[in-house]
Amino acid sequence: MSSPLVVMKFGGSSVANADRIRRVARRIARERASGSQLVVVVSAMGDTTDELLALAAAITDDPDPRELDVLLATGEHQSATLVSMALHSIGAPAISLTGPQAGITTDGTYGKARIAGIDPRRVHAELAQGKVVIVAGFQGRSVKPLEHLDGDAPGASDVHAAEITTLGRGGSDTTAVALAAQLKADRCQIFTDVKGIYTADPRLVPDARQLPVIGYEEMMELAHQGAQVMNVRAVELGWVNDVVIEVLSSFEDAPGTEIREDPFVEQRNKVRGLAHDRNVAKVTLVAVPDQPGVARRVFDPLAASGITIDMIVQNVGHGGATDLSFTIPRVELAKAKRILEPLVRELGARELTTDSSVAKVSIVGAGIQNAPGYAARMFGTLADAGINIEMISTSEIRITTIIAEDRVEDAVRALHAQFALEVPEAAEAAAG
Repeated sequence: MSSPLVVMKFGGSSVANADRIRRVARRIARERASGSQLVVVVSAMGDTTDELLALAAAITDDPDPRELDVLLATGEHQSATLVSMALHSIGAPAISLTGPQAGITTDGTYGKARIAGIDPRRVHAELAQGKVVIVAGFQGRSVKPLEHLDGDAPGASDVHAAEITTLGRGGSDTTAVALAAQLKADRCQIFTDVKGIYTADPRLVPDARQLPVIGYEEMMELAHQGAQVMNVRAVELGWVNDVVIEVLSSFEDAPGTEIREDPFVEQRNKVRGLAHDRNVAKVTLVAVPDQPGVARRVFDPLAASGITIDMIVQNVGHGGATDLSFTIPRVELAKAKRILEPLVRELGARELTTDSSVAKVSIVGAGIQNAPGYAARMFGTLADAGINIEMISTSEIRITTIIAEDRVEDAVRALHAQFALEVPEAAEAAAG
Protein backbone atom coordinates (compact mmCIF):
# COMPACT_ATOMS: atom_id res chain seq x y z
CA MET A 1 0.00 0.00 0.00
CA SER A 2 1.40 3.42 -0.96
CA SER A 3 2.20 6.00 1.69
CA PRO A 4 -0.47 8.65 2.32
CA LEU A 5 0.25 12.05 0.80
CA VAL A 6 -0.39 14.98 3.14
CA VAL A 7 -0.30 18.68 2.33
CA MET A 8 0.48 20.81 5.40
CA LYS A 9 0.35 24.59 5.42
CA PHE A 10 1.90 26.77 8.12
CA GLY A 11 0.93 30.42 8.43
CA GLY A 12 3.08 33.41 9.26
CA SER A 13 2.61 33.20 13.02
CA SER A 14 3.67 29.53 12.92
CA VAL A 15 7.06 30.41 11.37
CA ALA A 16 7.49 33.87 12.92
CA ASN A 17 10.97 33.22 14.38
CA ALA A 18 13.74 30.63 14.62
CA ASP A 19 12.24 28.85 17.63
CA ARG A 20 8.86 28.47 15.92
CA ILE A 21 10.50 27.29 12.71
CA ARG A 22 12.34 24.58 14.66
CA ARG A 23 9.04 23.59 16.31
CA VAL A 24 7.36 23.35 12.91
CA ALA A 25 10.26 21.23 11.62
CA ARG A 26 9.88 18.80 14.53
CA ARG A 27 6.16 18.49 13.83
CA ILE A 28 6.83 17.84 10.15
CA ALA A 29 9.47 15.24 11.04
CA ARG A 30 7.01 13.42 13.33
CA GLU A 31 4.45 13.26 10.54
CA ARG A 32 7.09 11.99 8.11
CA ALA A 33 8.16 9.33 10.63
CA SER A 34 4.57 8.04 10.65
CA GLY A 35 5.02 7.09 6.99
CA SER A 36 3.46 10.04 5.17
CA GLN A 37 4.77 11.76 2.07
CA LEU A 38 4.70 15.48 2.79
CA VAL A 39 4.26 18.66 0.81
CA VAL A 40 4.54 21.65 3.14
CA VAL A 41 3.38 25.14 2.14
CA VAL A 42 4.65 28.11 4.16
CA SER A 43 3.72 31.76 4.48
CA ALA A 44 6.16 34.60 5.10
CA MET A 45 7.53 34.90 8.64
CA GLY A 46 5.32 36.91 11.01
CA ASP A 47 4.69 40.41 9.68
CA THR A 48 7.25 40.16 6.86
CA THR A 49 4.72 40.93 4.10
CA ASP A 50 3.52 44.07 5.88
CA GLU A 51 7.11 45.13 6.50
CA LEU A 52 7.97 44.70 2.81
CA LEU A 53 4.90 46.70 1.82
CA ALA A 54 5.91 49.47 4.22
CA LEU A 55 9.44 49.45 2.81
CA ALA A 56 8.09 49.78 -0.73
CA ALA A 57 5.82 52.63 0.39
CA ALA A 58 8.84 54.40 1.88
CA ILE A 59 10.49 54.29 -1.53
CA THR A 60 7.48 55.35 -3.59
CA ASP A 61 3.76 55.92 -3.11
CA ASP A 62 3.08 54.17 -6.43
CA PRO A 63 5.25 51.04 -6.64
CA ASP A 64 5.37 49.22 -9.95
CA PRO A 65 3.04 46.18 -9.63
CA ARG A 66 5.55 43.78 -11.20
CA GLU A 67 8.40 44.85 -8.94
CA LEU A 68 6.12 44.76 -5.89
CA ASP A 69 5.18 41.13 -6.58
CA VAL A 70 8.84 40.18 -7.02
CA LEU A 71 9.59 41.86 -3.68
CA LEU A 72 6.70 40.31 -1.74
CA ALA A 73 7.44 36.79 -3.01
CA THR A 74 10.80 36.89 -1.21
CA GLY A 75 9.06 36.63 2.17
CA GLU A 76 7.86 33.10 1.44
CA HIS A 77 11.23 32.20 -0.10
CA GLN A 78 12.87 32.96 3.26
CA SER A 79 10.40 30.80 5.19
CA ALA A 80 10.69 27.85 2.80
CA THR A 81 14.48 27.77 2.87
CA LEU A 82 14.65 28.15 6.67
CA VAL A 83 12.13 25.34 7.26
CA SER A 84 14.11 23.14 4.88
CA MET A 85 17.34 23.97 6.75
CA ALA A 86 15.66 23.15 10.06
CA LEU A 87 14.59 19.75 8.72
CA HIS A 88 18.11 19.03 7.44
CA SER A 89 19.47 19.82 10.89
CA ILE A 90 17.37 17.06 12.49
CA GLY A 91 18.09 14.49 9.81
CA ALA A 92 14.96 14.83 7.68
CA PRO A 93 15.69 15.19 3.94
CA ALA A 94 13.90 18.20 2.47
CA ILE A 95 14.02 20.63 -0.41
CA SER A 96 12.56 24.13 -0.74
CA LEU A 97 10.83 25.19 -3.96
CA THR A 98 9.48 28.53 -5.04
CA GLY A 99 5.93 28.56 -6.38
CA PRO A 100 7.18 28.54 -9.99
CA GLN A 101 9.62 25.71 -9.24
CA ALA A 102 6.68 23.73 -7.85
CA GLY A 103 4.95 24.15 -11.23
CA ILE A 104 2.34 26.75 -10.21
CA THR A 105 1.24 28.96 -13.09
CA THR A 106 -1.14 31.91 -12.85
CA ASP A 107 -2.88 34.52 -14.90
CA GLY A 108 -1.03 37.79 -15.35
CA THR A 109 -2.77 39.85 -12.64
CA TYR A 110 -0.16 41.26 -10.29
CA GLY A 111 -1.14 41.30 -6.62
CA LYS A 112 -4.31 39.24 -7.10
CA ALA A 113 -3.29 36.48 -9.51
CA ARG A 114 -5.43 33.37 -9.87
CA ILE A 115 -3.93 29.92 -10.29
CA ALA A 116 -4.20 28.74 -13.90
CA GLY A 117 -2.59 25.33 -13.50
CA ILE A 118 -0.07 23.19 -11.65
CA ASP A 119 2.52 20.93 -13.26
CA PRO A 120 3.25 18.43 -10.45
CA ARG A 121 6.19 16.62 -12.03
CA ARG A 122 8.93 18.31 -10.00
CA VAL A 123 7.04 17.78 -6.75
CA HIS A 124 6.43 14.10 -7.54
CA ALA A 125 10.10 13.63 -8.45
CA GLU A 126 11.29 15.09 -5.14
CA LEU A 127 8.77 13.03 -3.16
CA ALA A 128 9.96 9.90 -4.95
CA GLN A 129 13.44 10.58 -3.55
CA GLY A 130 12.06 10.56 -0.02
CA LYS A 131 12.22 14.31 0.53
CA VAL A 132 9.81 16.62 2.28
CA VAL A 133 8.89 19.23 -0.32
CA ILE A 134 8.65 22.75 1.13
CA VAL A 135 6.76 25.11 -1.22
CA ALA A 136 6.76 28.89 -0.89
CA GLY A 137 3.09 29.85 -0.80
CA PHE A 138 1.31 32.92 -2.13
CA GLN A 139 3.00 32.90 -5.55
CA GLY A 140 3.33 31.47 -9.02
CA ARG A 141 4.45 32.55 -12.46
CA SER A 142 2.63 33.84 -15.48
CA VAL A 143 4.01 33.24 -18.96
CA LYS A 144 3.28 35.79 -21.65
CA PRO A 145 5.07 37.45 -24.59
CA LEU A 146 7.52 40.20 -23.70
CA GLU A 147 5.45 43.12 -24.96
CA HIS A 148 8.20 45.70 -24.47
CA LEU A 149 10.46 44.01 -27.06
CA ASP A 150 10.57 45.46 -30.54
CA GLY A 151 8.26 43.29 -32.58
CA ASP A 152 10.70 43.47 -35.49
CA ALA A 153 13.66 42.24 -33.43
CA PRO A 154 14.92 38.78 -34.44
CA GLY A 155 12.98 36.11 -32.53
CA ALA A 156 10.99 38.68 -30.51
CA SER A 157 7.68 36.87 -31.11
CA ASP A 158 9.10 33.69 -29.61
CA VAL A 159 10.40 35.28 -26.39
CA HIS A 160 8.21 34.85 -23.33
CA ALA A 161 8.56 36.20 -19.81
CA ALA A 162 8.16 34.02 -16.75
CA GLU A 163 6.84 36.70 -14.42
CA ILE A 164 6.50 36.27 -10.66
CA THR A 165 2.95 36.92 -9.49
CA THR A 166 1.38 36.85 -6.03
CA LEU A 167 -2.06 35.52 -5.12
CA GLY A 168 -3.20 38.23 -2.70
CA ARG A 169 -3.84 38.08 1.03
CA GLY A 170 -4.29 34.52 2.29
CA GLY A 171 -2.75 33.19 -0.91
CA SER A 172 -0.74 30.50 0.88
CA ASP A 173 -4.03 28.82 1.85
CA THR A 174 -4.95 28.84 -1.84
CA THR A 175 -1.56 27.35 -2.75
CA ALA A 176 -2.01 24.52 -0.25
CA VAL A 177 -5.53 23.56 -1.32
CA ALA A 178 -4.65 23.80 -5.03
CA LEU A 179 -1.65 21.51 -4.51
CA ALA A 180 -3.78 19.07 -2.49
CA ALA A 181 -6.32 18.95 -5.32
CA GLN A 182 -3.72 18.49 -8.07
CA LEU A 183 -1.70 15.90 -6.14
CA LYS A 184 -4.86 14.09 -4.96
CA ALA A 185 -3.60 14.34 -1.39
CA ASP A 186 -5.14 12.22 1.33
CA ARG A 187 -5.26 15.20 3.70
CA CYS A 188 -4.94 18.98 3.53
CA GLN A 189 -4.08 20.54 6.88
CA ILE A 190 -3.97 24.29 7.55
CA PHE A 191 -1.98 25.09 10.71
CA THR A 192 -2.61 28.49 12.26
CA ASP A 193 -2.58 30.29 15.62
CA VAL A 194 -6.07 29.09 16.63
CA LYS A 195 -7.39 25.57 17.16
CA GLY A 196 -10.03 25.74 14.46
CA ILE A 197 -13.14 27.61 13.31
CA TYR A 198 -15.18 29.23 16.08
CA THR A 199 -18.76 30.48 16.29
CA ALA A 200 -17.29 34.00 16.65
CA ASP A 201 -13.90 35.60 17.14
CA PRO A 202 -12.85 34.25 20.57
CA ARG A 203 -10.97 37.51 21.21
CA LEU A 204 -14.34 39.29 21.27
CA VAL A 205 -16.46 36.45 22.66
CA PRO A 206 -14.57 34.39 25.28
CA ASP A 207 -17.34 31.77 25.26
CA ALA A 208 -17.18 31.25 21.50
CA ARG A 209 -17.41 27.56 20.63
CA GLN A 210 -15.08 25.64 18.35
CA LEU A 211 -16.93 23.86 15.54
CA PRO A 212 -15.83 20.27 14.79
CA VAL A 213 -17.27 20.47 11.25
CA ILE A 214 -18.46 23.30 9.01
CA GLY A 215 -19.74 23.15 5.44
CA TYR A 216 -17.88 24.75 2.53
CA GLU A 217 -20.64 27.24 1.76
CA GLU A 218 -20.93 28.41 5.36
CA MET A 219 -17.14 28.73 5.65
CA MET A 220 -16.97 30.74 2.43
CA GLU A 221 -19.56 33.19 3.75
CA LEU A 222 -17.79 33.53 7.11
CA ALA A 223 -14.47 34.15 5.36
CA HIS A 224 -16.00 36.62 2.91
CA GLN A 225 -17.65 38.54 5.74
CA GLY A 226 -14.47 38.97 7.74
CA ALA A 227 -13.48 35.73 9.51
CA GLN A 228 -9.72 35.64 8.92
CA VAL A 229 -8.91 32.00 9.70
CA MET A 230 -9.36 30.83 6.09
CA ASN A 231 -9.04 32.43 2.67
CA VAL A 232 -12.25 32.53 0.58
CA ARG A 233 -10.60 31.29 -2.61
CA ALA A 234 -8.99 28.39 -0.77
CA VAL A 235 -12.36 27.24 0.57
CA GLU A 236 -13.88 27.60 -2.90
CA LEU A 237 -11.09 25.47 -4.39
CA GLY A 238 -11.68 22.85 -1.71
CA TRP A 239 -15.40 22.80 -2.43
CA VAL A 240 -15.00 22.52 -6.22
CA ASN A 241 -12.36 19.78 -5.95
CA ASP A 242 -13.87 17.97 -2.94
CA VAL A 243 -10.77 18.53 -0.79
CA VAL A 244 -11.47 18.14 2.93
CA ILE A 245 -9.61 20.95 4.73
CA GLU A 246 -8.61 20.54 8.37
CA VAL A 247 -7.81 23.70 10.37
CA LEU A 248 -5.47 22.99 13.28
CA SER A 249 -3.31 24.79 15.84
CA SER A 250 0.43 25.05 15.27
CA PHE A 251 1.02 25.44 18.98
CA GLU A 252 -0.80 22.51 20.55
CA ASP A 253 -1.90 19.00 19.61
CA ALA A 254 -5.68 19.33 19.72
CA PRO A 255 -8.63 18.41 17.49
CA GLY A 256 -9.31 21.01 14.82
CA THR A 257 -12.20 21.85 12.51
CA GLU A 258 -12.95 20.04 9.26
CA ILE A 259 -14.29 22.05 6.34
CA ARG A 260 -16.28 19.64 4.18
CA GLU A 261 -19.76 18.73 3.04
CA ASP A 262 -21.93 18.48 6.14
CA PRO A 263 -24.76 15.96 5.70
CA PHE A 264 -26.33 16.96 9.04
CA VAL A 265 -26.52 20.68 8.32
CA GLU A 266 -30.34 20.75 8.38
CA GLN A 267 -30.34 19.23 11.86
CA ARG A 268 -28.05 21.87 13.33
CA ASN A 269 -28.63 25.36 14.69
CA LYS A 270 -29.57 27.52 11.70
CA VAL A 271 -26.98 30.12 12.74
CA ARG A 272 -23.54 28.49 12.72
CA GLY A 273 -21.34 31.48 13.30
CA LEU A 274 -20.79 35.22 13.34
CA ALA A 275 -18.26 37.25 11.39
CA HIS A 276 -17.21 40.88 11.59
CA ASP A 277 -15.04 43.08 9.40
CA ARG A 278 -13.59 46.47 10.29
CA ASN A 279 -11.94 47.00 6.89
CA VAL A 280 -15.05 48.69 5.53
CA ALA A 281 -15.90 52.14 4.20
CA LYS A 282 -19.29 53.43 3.09
CA VAL A 283 -19.54 55.60 -0.03
CA THR A 284 -22.67 57.55 -1.01
CA LEU A 285 -23.40 59.51 -4.15
CA VAL A 286 -26.12 61.93 -3.08
CA ALA A 287 -28.87 62.93 -5.52
CA VAL A 288 -27.54 61.28 -8.67
CA PRO A 289 -29.84 61.37 -11.72
CA ASP A 290 -32.35 58.52 -11.53
CA GLN A 291 -31.88 57.24 -15.07
CA PRO A 292 -30.50 54.20 -16.92
CA GLY A 293 -26.73 53.91 -17.19
CA VAL A 294 -25.77 55.85 -14.07
CA ALA A 295 -24.84 52.76 -12.03
CA ARG A 296 -22.71 51.51 -14.89
CA ARG A 297 -20.83 54.81 -15.10
CA VAL A 298 -20.14 54.60 -11.36
CA PHE A 299 -19.07 50.99 -11.06
CA ASP A 300 -17.20 50.42 -14.34
CA PRO A 301 -14.19 52.62 -13.45
CA LEU A 302 -14.07 51.21 -9.93
CA ALA A 303 -13.95 47.67 -11.31
CA ALA A 304 -11.29 48.65 -13.83
CA SER A 305 -9.15 49.86 -10.93
CA GLY A 306 -9.55 46.58 -9.05
CA ILE A 307 -11.76 48.02 -6.29
CA THR A 308 -14.07 45.40 -4.78
CA ILE A 309 -17.68 46.48 -4.26
CA ASP A 310 -19.60 44.69 -1.52
CA MET A 311 -23.03 45.92 -0.41
CA ILE A 312 -25.08 48.23 -2.68
CA VAL A 313 -28.22 50.14 -1.74
CA GLN A 314 -30.12 52.53 -4.01
CA ASN A 315 -32.95 54.54 -2.53
CA VAL A 316 -36.30 55.06 -4.24
CA GLY A 317 -36.00 58.00 -6.62
CA HIS A 318 -37.74 61.29 -5.90
CA GLY A 319 -37.85 64.26 -8.24
CA GLY A 320 -35.62 62.55 -10.79
CA ALA A 321 -32.76 61.89 -8.33
CA THR A 322 -31.72 59.08 -6.00
CA ASP A 323 -28.98 58.26 -3.48
CA LEU A 324 -26.60 55.41 -4.31
CA SER A 325 -24.63 53.88 -1.42
CA PHE A 326 -22.13 51.02 -1.41
CA THR A 327 -19.30 49.61 0.67
CA ILE A 328 -15.68 48.97 -0.27
CA PRO A 329 -12.56 47.89 1.63
CA ARG A 330 -11.40 50.83 3.75
CA VAL A 331 -7.87 50.51 2.39
CA GLU A 332 -9.23 51.34 -1.09
CA LEU A 333 -11.19 54.44 -0.06
CA ALA A 334 -8.59 57.00 -1.16
CA LYS A 335 -8.32 55.41 -4.61
CA ALA A 336 -12.11 55.28 -4.93
CA LYS A 337 -12.44 58.97 -4.05
CA ARG A 338 -9.91 59.93 -6.72
CA ILE A 339 -12.01 58.07 -9.28
CA LEU A 340 -15.44 59.24 -8.10
CA GLU A 341 -14.89 62.93 -7.35
CA PRO A 342 -14.66 64.02 -11.01
CA LEU A 343 -17.46 61.58 -11.92
CA VAL A 344 -19.82 63.18 -9.41
CA ARG A 345 -19.43 66.47 -11.23
CA GLU A 346 -19.95 64.83 -14.62
CA LEU A 347 -23.13 63.09 -13.46
CA GLY A 348 -24.54 66.23 -11.87
CA ALA A 349 -24.86 64.61 -8.44
CA ARG A 350 -25.16 66.86 -5.40
CA GLU A 351 -22.14 65.47 -3.51
CA LEU A 352 -19.98 62.49 -2.61
CA THR A 353 -19.90 61.46 1.03
CA THR A 354 -17.74 58.77 2.66
CA ASP A 355 -17.66 57.17 6.09
CA SER A 356 -14.70 55.09 7.25
CA SER A 357 -16.01 54.61 10.80
CA VAL A 358 -18.33 51.71 9.95
CA ALA A 359 -17.98 47.94 10.17
CA LYS A 360 -19.77 44.83 8.98
CA VAL A 361 -21.41 42.22 11.23
CA SER A 362 -22.96 39.04 9.81
CA ILE A 363 -24.78 35.93 10.98
CA VAL A 364 -24.15 32.86 8.81
CA GLY A 365 -25.85 29.49 8.60
CA ALA A 366 -27.39 27.15 6.05
CA GLY A 367 -31.14 27.54 5.92
CA ILE A 368 -31.42 30.99 7.50
CA GLN A 369 -33.62 32.30 4.70
CA ASN A 370 -35.81 29.17 4.78
CA ALA A 371 -36.60 29.60 8.47
CA PRO A 372 -38.75 32.59 9.45
CA GLY A 373 -37.77 35.07 12.10
CA TYR A 374 -33.98 35.23 11.89
CA ALA A 375 -33.82 38.69 10.37
CA ALA A 376 -36.31 40.03 12.91
CA ARG A 377 -34.34 38.47 15.78
CA MET A 378 -31.06 39.91 14.51
CA PHE A 379 -32.46 43.41 14.02
CA GLY A 380 -34.31 43.28 17.33
CA THR A 381 -31.17 42.22 19.19
CA LEU A 382 -29.21 45.12 17.72
CA ALA A 383 -32.05 47.54 18.52
CA ASP A 384 -32.20 46.34 22.13
CA ALA A 385 -28.47 47.03 22.38
CA GLY A 386 -28.97 50.54 21.02
CA ILE A 387 -27.08 49.80 17.80
CA ASN A 388 -28.26 51.55 14.63
CA ILE A 389 -28.28 49.63 11.33
CA GLU A 390 -27.06 51.67 8.35
CA MET A 391 -27.25 49.05 5.58
CA ILE A 392 -28.59 45.49 5.21
CA SER A 393 -27.64 42.70 2.80
CA THR A 394 -28.82 39.08 2.67
CA SER A 395 -28.14 35.81 0.91
CA GLU A 396 -29.62 32.34 1.34
CA ILE A 397 -27.28 31.64 4.25
CA ARG A 398 -26.30 35.09 5.52
CA ILE A 399 -27.68 38.35 6.94
CA THR A 400 -25.21 41.24 7.04
CA THR A 401 -25.54 44.68 8.60
CA ILE A 402 -23.38 47.80 8.47
CA ILE A 403 -23.08 49.48 11.87
CA ALA A 404 -20.80 51.97 13.62
CA GLU A 405 -17.34 50.47 14.10
CA ASP A 406 -17.21 51.37 17.78
CA ARG A 407 -20.22 49.10 18.45
CA VAL A 408 -18.81 45.94 16.83
CA GLU A 409 -17.90 44.16 20.06
CA ASP A 410 -21.31 44.92 21.60
CA ALA A 411 -23.06 43.66 18.47
CA VAL A 412 -21.10 40.42 18.20
CA ARG A 413 -21.57 39.55 21.86
CA ALA A 414 -25.29 40.33 21.83
CA LEU A 415 -25.91 38.31 18.67
CA HIS A 416 -23.81 35.41 19.94
CA ALA A 417 -25.99 35.23 23.05
CA GLN A 418 -29.23 35.65 21.10
CA PHE A 419 -28.56 32.73 18.79
CA ALA A 420 -27.31 30.41 21.56
CA LEU A 421 -23.84 29.90 20.14
CA GLU A 422 -22.01 29.80 23.47
CA VAL A 423 -20.22 26.71 24.74
CA PRO A 424 -22.85 24.38 26.25
CA GLU A 425 -21.59 24.87 29.82
CA ALA A 426 -21.78 28.65 29.53
CA ALA A 427 -25.25 28.52 27.99
CA GLU A 428 -26.54 26.23 30.73
CA ALA A 429 -25.07 28.46 33.44
CA ALA A 430 -26.72 31.51 31.89
CA ALA A 431 -30.07 29.71 31.68
CA GLY A 432 -29.81 28.56 35.29
